[in-house]
Amino acid sequence: MSKHIDHAVPLIRAVVVHPDRREGADRAAAERLEEATGLARALDLDVRAQEIVRVRKPVPATLFGSGKVEELAALVRAAEAEAVVVDDQLSPVQQRNLEKAWDAKVIDRTGLILEIFGRRARTREGKLQVELARLEYERSRLVRTWTHLERQRGGTGSTGGPGETQIEIDRRLIADRIVKLKGELEEVRRTRGLQRKQRAKAPHPTVALVGYTNAGKSTLFNRLTGSEVLAKDLLFATLDTTQRTLKLPQGRPAIIADTVGFISDLPHELVDSFRATLEEVGEADLILHVRDIASEDTEAQAKDVEAVLKQIPPVEGKARRVLEVWNKIDLLTPEARELAEGQAARAGEGGAVPVSAWTGEGIEALRRAIADRIDDEPEMELTLEPSQGEALAWLYENGRVTGRETDAEGRTRVTVRLHPAALGRWERAFG
Repeated sequence: MSKHIDHAVPLIRAVVVHPDRREGADRAAAERLEEATGLARALDLDVRAQEIVRVRKPVPATLFGSGKVEELAALVRAAEAEAVVVDDQLSPVQQRNLEKAWDAKVIDRTGLILEIFGRRARTREGKLQVELARLEYERSRLVRTWTHLERQRGGTGSTGGPGETQIEIDRRLIADRIVKLKGELEEVRRTRGLQRKQRAKAPHPTVALVGYTNAGKSTLFNRLTGSEVLAKDLLFATLDTTQRTLKLPQGRPAIIADTVGFISDLPHELVDSFRATLEEVGEADLILHVRDIASEDTEAQAKDVEAVLKQIPPVEGKARRVLEVWNKIDLLTPEARELAEGQAARAGEGGAVPVSAWTGEGIEALRRAIADRIDDEPEMELTLEPSQGEALAWLYENGRVTGRETDAEGRTRVTVRLHPAALGRWERAFG
């Protein structure tokens, strides 16, 4: 038997720099640096060095002061880095000047996230949305982002930049492609609209999972539905929305959707481009906000998610209901866990449910909490004859049975909640 040899492509060596502006920041610089390093590794970069750089007054040409630019150039040389990730939004001028100074490719936070999305998108819709976001980003700078570099260093060699005519041609080509992509995405939205109308006829409420990237949404999705959606300890493991049926207590089903993870300073190009996907959130009867309660950064992450949610209004006439799911309680110390469970029990409107999607702890309590929050319909009582076994099974399949008694004659009295669409179907089939 021949031995398999892995001819993997060598990883690109990189340095990660987090500019610490402090003013208005809502999380520690060390945590931001750790997150940026995680993003870089999610793009398969070999991170050789990391550094936090204090930026008191941003320099228009390079962001950092000249002395710090020289210090970082020495760090890049020592690490033999081919790329530098700057965890901030750079202007096109800043990006080009830093590439010259460091003799390495420079990619900012927006470009980094766009590249990760570009690698992870699987469906046609996801790919269209990522390409649109990337082109919107490139249009402002006419700089190719990471996947187009083919291990180039710098990109600012002695051959000089393109002439004005070529720049204009590039701008026109990008603009034409953007128009085409927007048209294709509009078709996707129309298709989604038709699918929503069909779902509205179905007697099943909808639930959307949202949360900071790597909070454990896909693991929770798999635990709740018995699916095998990709679930990795990796930033942005999920990009394309996946839907499955969720069985709730007393047999009532719901449709649950796993969505893309949110992140601080999510590029506006991505929020705009993924609007079709995020519409699943705006239309949901209930939003499950999954939080990594074991993370020291959980409060700041929650604020970032809430900020994105504000950009996705609920559909007209539908009130937004959010239930927080405090995931990864298995990673807490006994004292921290007791404190978290007490806080969850005292949570105000909306509430919170502590769970471990990994071990299954708290999942049944979560199912009950979901069922309680999506049941708007009043309870109704029905009496079924012994021969109506098919009708009883139908109620369990399409409604939420909250009570059941059988009398001496074998008749069954059922207390049930039915969605209006399900009630109409009941009356037509068994009325």
